[in-house]
Amino acid sequence: MPAPEAFPWDVVMGACLGRLGWTPEAFWKATPREVAAALAGLGMRPGPGAGRLGRPGLVALMRRFPDETPKQGGTGDDRRR
Repeated sequence: MPAPEAFPWDVVMGACLGRLGWTPEAFWKATPREVAAALAGLGMRPGPGAGRLGRPGLVALMRRFPDETPKQGGTGDDRRR
């Protein structure tokens, strides 16, 4: 049986303190259910897979690194960047 994954504290704390603007006091006073609800509001799920790329993250990456079309002189191959 594989060992369970460690709880992703860095992801959860980063989302609550950084993206949501919670104070450390508010974070540590929150119940697990409150944290889960807050993360769900960001489109995140706590636990295994919490670090997966969601749709908003994908859209942001697509804007930052758009594919080039052949008529723009690109091949669509981003490996040369």
